[in-house]
Amino acid sequence: MDTTTPVPELRPTLERLRTAWQARKPDRAQRSADLLRLREALKRRLDEMARTIAADFGHRSPHESRIADGMTVLNEIDHLRRHLRGWMKPRRVGVGWRFWPARAEIRPEPVGVVGVIAPWNYPVNLALIPLATAIAAGNHVYLKPSEHTPRTSAFLRELLAEVFPADRVAVAEGGAEVASAFAALPFDHLVFTGSTAVGRKVMAAAAPNLTPLTLELGGKSPAIVCDDYPLQQAAARLATGKWFNCGQTCIAPDYVLVGAARRDALVQALREQVRARYGEDFANTGDYSRIVNDGQYARLQGYVDDARARGLEVIALGEADPAQRLFPPTLVLEPGDDAKVMQEEIFGPVFPIRSMGSLDEAIAYVNAHDRPLALYPFSHDRGSVEKILRGTLAGGVSVNDTLFHFAINNLPFGGIGPSGMGAYHGRIGFDAMSKQLPVLWQARRTGGDLLKPPYKKAQWLIDLIVR
Repeated sequence: MDTTTPVPELRPTLERLRTAWQARKPDRAQRSADLLRLREALKRRLDEMARTIAADFGHRSPHESRIADGMTVLNEIDHLRRHLRGWMKPRRVGVGWRFWPARAEIRPEPVGVVGVIAPWNYPVNLALIPLATAIAAGNHVYLKPSEHTPRTSAFLRELLAEVFPADRVAVAEGGAEVASAFAALPFDHLVFTGSTAVGRKVMAAAAPNLTPLTLELGGKSPAIVCDDYPLQQAAARLATGKWFNCGQTCIAPDYVLVGAARRDALVQALREQVRARYGEDFANTGDYSRIVNDGQYARLQGYVDDARARGLEVIALGEADPAQRLFPPTLVLEPGDDAKVMQEEIFGPVFPIRSMGSLDEAIAYVNAHDRPLALYPFSHDRGSVEKILRGTLAGGVSVNDTLFHFAINNLPFGGIGPSGMGAYHGRIGFDAMSKQLPVLWQARRTGGDLLKPPYKKAQWLIDLIVR
């Protein structure tokens, strides 16, 4: 059954959400109750969620789905509910002696209707975390899931219909035409997660409405393995970051820089990690996920074919099976910037490894390219880590690990430049989806009443405040 939302229905749905919000803006009790119902509904359906995502992917590790699309959402909802009362309180700010005895505060007020455009790689996580944040901030939500995971989109539609009335949360389904029209709606805030190329189109579509945006994009996130760091541990943590969800992660390490003398040892350590995690028979392991569709598989194969055509050493750490869209972990050694694998975000299990002559060389290489969404320094030497942190700029950093900064509620998640703008998660997300309303409370009597013509009567006061 075709569940595509007709484009002419998009704006009336938005207006229905906005009218309902204006009629009754959610108070704290409603927000907390909504979040609790969402948590309980998702928790009950975690197994169904994992099966549904696996059906969209062809196969996806149910454990990875429970961790990445289950645990992350439950954890974020718990954090939002735990802190909601404190975050909603007005925050007193000083006015300075010149404006005494007035007082001032900042009130976080809901903005209205938040649009969320979610991607396919973590289709529940990246839909429900911004949705839950918007609900916590007192907004209504219009969600556009990815058309590349249609079963999961249907799951989300059914889940949200179970939890929310239709005038509080709505779901639009469909392909590029629906997504383009959705991005052009006059939302009060719009959250988009996806590629940099599509992010530019979303920003252009939102510009006529001056819609505030949170853009979570991507890019080539580097790992730098310094000479002091143990290679076995580096390989283990890089393997987790790179091959979780078969590399289809926006903050996966895209390439690794390592000292030339240790490159081959790192290659061997990564080979051992693959064998230890997945065994010799990839086709029969339940823990290795598949590429989401034929188009993505062909794109990844194109990177590898291009690398081989350039004479680069390509090491496939398992047998491919295009019929299953099984793409094994694959290393590409010493690719130049002209190789396709170094020109675009890989978003798959292909892992370029480049030798570096020094840490300064590695930092210069990172800085010669777009600012990444994530950066992964590996060193037990605080000076080396600080040198990397001071010498580069990325959307987020995990030191001596990969991915995990995304899951920390109190750390904002967001990119910079081509890797995105704005951030969410925890308090940062709550504030981003609220209007930080400045309010000045004036006193019964104030020196401001004297600041009016003829000014010579207040010359003494003017001299005092302009000193």
